Amino acid sequence: MVNINDALDLDVVSAQNNVIHNLDGRVKLISVLFIIIYSVFSNQLFVPIILEIFLLIVMGLAKLSFKASFTRILLLIPFGGAIILFQPFIHPGNIIWVSSISWIHITDAGLNWGIILMSRLIVCLTAIVILSSTSPMQEVVESFRKLGMPRDLAMILSIMVRFLFMFIDELAQIRKSQKSRNFDIHSKLTPYKWRIKQVGYTVAMMFLKSYEKGETTYSSMVSRGFSNDSQFYVSRKKMTKSNYVFIISIVLLILFIEILVIFYAPQLGYFGLHFTAT
Repeated sequence: MVNINDALDLDVVSAQNNVIHNLDGRVKLISVLFIIIYSVFSNQLFVPIILEIFLLIVMGLAKLSFKASFTRILLLIPFGGAIILFQPFIHPGNIIWVSSISWIHITDAGLNWGIILMSRLIVCLTAIVILSSTSPMQEVVESFRKLGMPRDLAMILSIMVRFLFMFIDELAQIRKSQKSRNFDIHSKLTPYKWRIKQVGYTVAMMFLKSYEKGETTYSSMVSRGFSNDSQFYVSRKKMTKSNYVFIISIVLLILFIEILVIFYAPQLGYFGLHFTAT
């Protein structure tokens, strides 16, 4: 079983020394944003599949733990996957399954749309996990600043990414504490009202923990002299050959995908079908 704390220990993972970790922060940030945007606007299933294969290759080159990375992806899927689960039930189309309740059914169009959305989500989460695992937080903030993003917005986004995994870790600790007190939310022996009450307590505890973390972070920043007039240190690094090779590889990948989309999509069968929200 994968240790969640090991999977979320970004400081240790992002401090490695290899070809992917040593790429310029701006190159990694722009590449991740480009892959996410390209995946989100894709309508053929083979597009996110190819992008995911490419990201898995990058993950291997970065020598990241596949188990730990997949654990982090699985932990993040519920944040967007909950909406995707409803897609097969709400989209019009040919009914392929009907429940005992007549108005609850699954359509082919809804199922296909749910599949394409899930594939997009997995690609986006994989890209985010790779970025956060290969770039220390200071490098991410520095990259945002180099790209011209306002200081405050860069700080908010960088802290949000880091706190997302800390948030999940806190939830895991609360669940562990509840289990040590013989509380199992999935047990049929637990009264329904009691489960609802405990879920409410858990949500309230998460908000309190988030507030405490925020106050601790703020106090830590102030104690180090941070203020409204503070400026981030921005180092100047020259672009190496590996950065250009990585950029060229992504450009060639996108060109390859576009050629498949334009000329060979009909020959790819189901994977080449054009899926839309309507």
